Amino acid sequence: MSTADTPTPTRPADARLFDPDLIRRYDKSGPRYTSYPTAVQFHDEFGEAQYRAAARRSNAVGGPLSLYLHVPFCDTVCYYCACNKVVTKDRSRAQPYVDDVIRELALQAPLFDAGRPVDQLHWGGGTPTFLSEEQMRAIMQATGRHFELKTDDTGEYSIEIDPREADAHTIAVLRELGFNRISLGVQDFDPTVQKAVNRIQSLAETRAVVDAARAEAFHGVSLDLIYGLPFQSRDSFLRTLDTVIDMAPDRLSIFNYAHLPTRFKPQRRINTEDLPSAAEKLAILGGSIERLQEAGYVLIGMDHFARPDDPLAIAQRNGTLHRNFQGYSTHAECDMVAVGVSAISQVGDAFSQNTKDLEVYHEAVSAGRLPIERGYVLTPEDHIRRFVIVSLISHFQLDFDAVTQRFGIDVPSHFATALAQLLPMADDGLVRLSPNRIEVLPRGRLLIRNICMAFDEYLNPEGLQRFSRVI
Repeated sequence: MSTADTPTPTRPADARLFDPDLIRRYDKSGPRYTSYPTAVQFHDEFGEAQYRAAARRSNAVGGPLSLYLHVPFCDTVCYYCACNKVVTKDRSRAQPYVDDVIRELALQAPLFDAGRPVDQLHWGGGTPTFLSEEQMRAIMQATGRHFELKTDDTGEYSIEIDPREADAHTIAVLRELGFNRISLGVQDFDPTVQKAVNRIQSLAETRAVVDAARAEAFHGVSLDLIYGLPFQSRDSFLRTLDTVIDMAPDRLSIFNYAHLPTRFKPQRRINTEDLPSAAEKLAILGGSIERLQEAGYVLIGMDHFARPDDPLAIAQRNGTLHRNFQGYSTHAECDMVAVGVSAISQVGDAFSQNTKDLEVYHEAVSAGRLPIERGYVLTPEDHIRRFVIVSLISHFQLDFDAVTQRFGIDVPSHFATALAQLLPMADDGLVRLSPNRIEVLPRGRLLIRNICMAFDEYLNPEGLQRFSRVI
């Protein structure tokens, strides 16, 4: 049966998504699989020469591109944040970075054949709107000079917004620049929670940005929440969720807060004793899933929800959903060219990451060098396992015949060890195994990372602590 023939789960089936006892048993650390292999496998023997070779191989295949721009600056620090960022109130620091980004765009563009349209564009951070209107305009103009941006509003051009750094005028400017999707960080509207994580953000300023996006005919609005923050409870979080649902976002993400203060310095300002218990976190998650189902949202995967008519939900039903460093995507055919400090590209059969250091980044692009710090070229085995993992995490199923036709392997023998690891999950009702198919059942969808981990050739128990917990 093809993905398109698979019936959309009904609400009674979806109701079995949340099983607290099952989640407790499977809740361990593991990758989010925005790439396979994960960034843990990247190494510093991969540099500019390897990236240029990957671009040549990409051109031989052709196809559209996806562009990502990382803006690292934030005005204030959110204590929960684990992103690569520069916290400063000195807005003058942005201009040298804008100049460097424009230099990198000029270095990247000649590597890719003319005529490859940019189907997807995303600005993330940090806070992209930390930049001034003139700086954003300069970057977009440079992007248009060097790459083939779409001018008919058919591309998926998105930007992350901090509502504290934007207003109706900002949203109008972004629409004029060509953006047609926005993603807003909310996290929680509860004042006690906001104070504990140093993110004071009113409902009024958030709603104003959402309303402005609607007025400017943005194609979609996505809101992000985090559960597991200090002083959260099931009841308080559901009050925030009800407020968010009332704003009718097209997509919703509800992320689990991973408290890793030894790795991320800002998190040391969060008192561990103020965090909700494991049982309360499960209650928050379970209540959120129930509330979103009642509001008509569909679970796309892990912690992402969308309206049934959203392109993500449609792509999942049609079997064209993909997963990359931006999360779930409708553009599986695009190579991703990433610009800015710490940005990760996925070009052809290779991953690469830019340096995380602003000064090193400046020195590289000023000297006419790509600021690549590390990367990885996929092996033939990696391609097989990436296909399997992306299929499971995006479509909740794997057709063995599709794998055989694509790679010429016998799936049951090639993945005998992995399939054996799935047997207990089948007994627990997470998956259904048949001679030529794996189907992820409703109660396995929240634990899809566990299922994918069975096919990860690089995982070892000692290294799991570097990843967040699956729930």
